[in-house]
Amino acid sequence: MRSTRRLLAIVKSEKFLTPGNPTGLTGLLTHPAPRSQLVYLYSSTLNKLAQLPEYSVYRKSAEAITKQRLSIIQGTKPPGYEQWEQRAKTKIEQHPEVFGKDVDPSSIFVSASLNEEADDSYTSWDSKKQPAALEGTRTEEERSRQAQLMKRATFVPPTDAVNWENEPPLEASQIAEIEDKIGGGLIEEIIQVAEGEDKLVDVMLESRPWEELEQKPPQGQWDYFARDQHTPGTQEPPKGKN
Repeated sequence: MRSTRRLLAIVKSEKFLTPGNPTGLTGLLTHPAPRSQLVYLYSSTLNKLAQLPEYSVYRKSAEAITKQRLSIIQGTKPPGYEQWEQRAKTKIEQHPEVFGKDVDPSSIFVSASLNEEADDSYTSWDSKKQPAALEGTRTEEERSRQAQLMKRATFVPPTDAVNWENEPPLEASQIAEIEDKIGGGLIEEIIQVAEGEDKLVDVMLESRPWEELEQKPPQGQWDYFARDQHTPGTQEPPKGKN
């Protein structure tokens, strides 16, 4: 079900959805780059699923759904995607030490993190900024960490950093088309489901449910749940007279 706010944005002919705007669902904001996020999540899920046995029922079903949704996402390209892809290829070729050689730009996932220092200071009653108060006893590790924070070392970016250009955004109409094809609600909800699936594969790889039980169940333990054990069989039709 698509929220009223998202429908209103499409009716008002907004070409692009504004990142961070409310979607109409509580706590869910408009994602800034849904296409690249989903390509990353689905690719990560498929790589992990490949580690499961081919006969695993979970692998077969999860792979089918993930591949089908990935094809929908990859088949929907934003305006200017081809030009961006060419610029990305040029950037990759210029920095083989970072990306390697013969790499497809669509398989490159670049993540950025803000190198901000933690600020434990606070504002007192007279609007003056005060240093963080050290309350209670602290362990050696906590004191060491506090000493590092007090040094306030300036972050120096690496010299081999690459200024990567983000993928062009999808138009609002393209996002609506993806949502209709997948049928999983808003694209932000689809992202949440993809994130959950990607984490679930990690759990499956850790628990390895396809393996035999270390402790075999007693004989007849599951007989009660077998089919046709508590209902009479189908009555045979009456025989005709000769």
